[in-house]
Amino acid sequence: MYCDFFGLHEKPFTITPNPHFMYLSNIHREAFARLLYGVDSHAGFISLTGEVGTGKTTMLRTLMEHLRQEKYRNALILNSHLTRVQLLSNICSEFEIPVKQKSSAGYLNALNRFLLEQNSQGRTVVLVIDEAQNLKPDVLEQVRLISNLETETDKLIQIILAGQPEFDDILNRHDLRQLNQRITIRCNLAPMDFIDTAEYIRHRLRLAGGRNPELFSKDAIKKIFRFSKGVPRLINVVCEQALVMAWTEETHAVTRLTAATVIAEARTAHGHGGAWERFADWFRKGKQRVL
Repeated sequence: MYCDFFGLHEKPFTITPNPHFMYLSNIHREAFARLLYGVDSHAGFISLTGEVGTGKTTMLRTLMEHLRQEKYRNALILNSHLTRVQLLSNICSEFEIPVKQKSSAGYLNALNRFLLEQNSQGRTVVLVIDEAQNLKPDVLEQVRLISNLETETDKLIQIILAGQPEFDDILNRHDLRQLNQRITIRCNLAPMDFIDTAEYIRHRLRLAGGRNPELFSKDAIKKIFRFSKGVPRLINVVCEQALVMAWTEETHAVTRLTAATVIAEARTAHGHGGAWERFADWFRKGKQRVL
């Protein structure tokens, strides 16, 4: 495989969210700092929004790694296509809370006991729900009700809702105004600029064991940036294929021509650019399109 050819100990550009490869661009660093501040200040509700592929899930997994200290208990819900009861069930399951009565009241009572216990032991409980734009209004209302579990002086649970930009439109619904008003910390992930894109590529190569900082030429990075518009997932897709092409051609550098060829071949393979451009547009804009 190309890893041995380039002296890498693992693939640097997989699209699976991996905290090990987390790169904190200026935008990501600010958002991460806001998330930590919201959790540690017991803000209650925090929202994280960003286009598809901008690194929300990777950031959430990185946050979960950071919160694995003794003073935190956290849970990450990835499947947001849930009913109210299913959501409560998943939350209790993630926190490993035993529940005798499998009903809304039973789950809430068990969760409340758990939160009071953790609070008495000085721990902060954090619930993260990814792809929150898929939650139905009645389920979002259930999330709001969970936040009512509190003492006279403090919130018992910190809830992070992460989703695509349309989640903000959902929160602006009149029937969800109570939830919207409770969100005190709001973070947004925008695509990276060229400088951060270049450092992102070098960062992932370094973590994968790469010793050649110029493996991707500056012109190649410019080409990748123009295509991806700074969206990490699209950068990974192009860089992965560029490394494969360089390996097959037995060249130890990814040039502008290599990057251009990868993008052009992908466009040709997907119907003269139409489907490939829709694929890229889908990642950048978060639209649910069928290629």
